Amino acid sequence: MDAAELKVIPPFDEPSDARGRSGAAPPVTVVHVAPSVSRESSGASYVALRLCEALIGEGLDATLATLDDAPPPKAFIRLFPPSRGPRRLGRSPALRRWLDARAADGRTRILHAHGLWRMSLVYPAWSTRAGSARLVVSPHGSLSHWAMRHGSAFKPAFWVTVQRPALLRAACFHATGEPEYADIRRHGFRQPVAVIPNGVDLPALAAAPSSDDRILFYLGRLHPKKGVDVLIDAWRRVQDGFSAGRLVIAGDDIDGLGSSGYGDVLRRRVAACGAVRVSFVGELTGAAKWDAYRAAGLYVLPSHSENFGMTVAEALAAGTPVVTTRETPWLAIESRGAGWCIDTGTDALAACLREALAREPAALRRMGRRGRAWMAADFSWGEVGRRMARTYDWLLEPRAAAPDWVRTD
Repeated sequence: MDAAELKVIPPFDEPSDARGRSGAAPPVTVVHVAPSVSRESSGASYVALRLCEALIGEGLDATLATLDDAPPPKAFIRLFPPSRGPRRLGRSPALRRWLDARAADGRTRILHAHGLWRMSLVYPAWSTRAGSARLVVSPHGSLSHWAMRHGSAFKPAFWVTVQRPALLRAACFHATGEPEYADIRRHGFRQPVAVIPNGVDLPALAAAPSSDDRILFYLGRLHPKKGVDVLIDAWRRVQDGFSAGRLVIAGDDIDGLGSSGYGDVLRRRVAACGAVRVSFVGELTGAAKWDAYRAAGLYVLPSHSENFGMTVAEALAAGTPVVTTRETPWLAIESRGAGWCIDTGTDALAACLREALAREPAALRRMGRRGRAWMAADFSWGEVGRRMARTYDWLLEPRAAAPDWVRTD
């Protein structure tokens, strides 16, 4: 995108919506803050971008602020330079000053942070001290048991001194399902929680496959939390019984500091355990991502922890049945007839793969169609944007009745 196309928003700019200039009430102004938007496969960043688009569709004046190196793909995105030091810490004095000004100017009514554990995501809480803006926080799985036990050795100290005090300033949390709602309450936060699932795009459906190849597909970060090592071990156990089958692993191990090296760990595991017909294809985005979903007989996410599991929704939207774990919020996948939700671990996954791969391809395609119908009915971005906009309205006018999806218990 040419730099001239970018929307640069100064701290005290006038409302850009024509309705504000014509005398009608101006749109609610909201600022979302996300770690990055340059990597489509990053769940929190993708959700923040699509949610802003949906909110703009609802008539809100939404800006997405982020620390990134690449030019933004959307005009409503505002980039800020990170400061020197560890990139993962997410420090940016420029972002902090800008948020302070936006909160103090009286027009920005909502600051919405996507994620935890970075200073850029703490700044919105600090900025609410400067004005009347209300803080909304989407943890995106960062409060789960698994997430709290893993990561930097400095996480406990950061939690006590910085992160938890910032979360106490939230006017409302956003959870994508009941497990994340329980995580929020487990940490003692009593603020209202809007339980709103993420949305999902619906790609065109693929024609019926012409072969009986059984492709198991994983897409996501190459990270210990995702259980890709368990998937490799389970495939090794069942591969001899399904000579036409193969395992395709898409994704990389890149984070704010570069490669973590976990991708090489997984490749060595494939060689050491004797798994065959395994392909690592790197990160897939756009049309290539959807083509890979549609080509697969099964999508497998054997994760140890997920607040939502965006790739599960994407696979179902593409018409592909799913195998995932009970550590994700997808227990309904079985009652919907769209896949399997199992215990974590190699034994459970290997048993499930044997059952799934033994089914006729036509039976798997029927499961996929049921999953797609479910996504179309309940997970549209338009509905997600409507619910979030209604949540903001309620926060700004709390005397009104809370929406049905807002939990105050």
